[in-house]
Amino acid sequence: MHSATLQAETTTPRPAEFYRVNRGGGLFSEALSQRAGAVFAAAAYRVGAPPTALTAGSLVIGLATSAAVVALASTTVPTWVAGLIALVGWQLAYALDCADGQLARVAGRTSPAGARIDVLCDVAVQISLVTALSAVAVDQRPSTASWLVALFAGTWMVNLVTSVMQAGPNAGSMVTSTSLPVRVVKLVRDYGAVVFLAGLVLLLVPQWTVFLLVAFTIVNGGFLLASIAFTGRTALRS
Repeated sequence: MHSATLQAETTTPRPAEFYRVNRGGGLFSEALSQRAGAVFAAAAYRVGAPPTALTAGSLVIGLATSAAVVALASTTVPTWVAGLIALVGWQLAYALDCADGQLARVAGRTSPAGARIDVLCDVAVQISLVTALSAVAVDQRPSTASWLVALFAGTWMVNLVTSVMQAGPNAGSMVTSTSLPVRVVKLVRDYGAVVFLAGLVLLLVPQWTVFLLVAFTIVNGGFLLASIAFTGRTALRS
């Protein structure tokens, strides 16, 4: 009995083994989100859960968090409550999103269908997150321009589109350097860091949410224009 238990323990991958197959995402994601994901992936492996179960968990928690933020935006409930829910819920959803890929790679359960459902769930969660941030911005500052909300929502999708493109056979990067200063600058594109900042603003200074929308719009819109210029120049040279 003891030897069987010992064998099971030695053959079950530890979180470190799941973390080794992570797909990065940036300094913040690698330091926190991917490590938390590795713990969830290891736990799911032990109970025999499929990667899609983690994907579904990420979807449910992400949508529920955003729905709670929207529902609480125009109530008399203290604003810090919605902020705390956002800070914890979005990070938990992202950790599970990191975990499903780790589990699939370690368990040898990767598939085109699994990759597609992962992307589709990411789209759903990010749409809900954009909706929640927009709702808080408008609630805090009713004068928030509708065009700003629309521009914010449109440019936010640059994150998702470019991440999908980077995973394909024709993937490329404008900045290939992995030096620490460059990686620090790239935190503005690190999804884990971005949703952490969003949750922190909702928790501490929700009245600044409109400025958060402006900042994200500038960063994502600027990255889109830079990507078009970089890719266009590369295409002309080929």
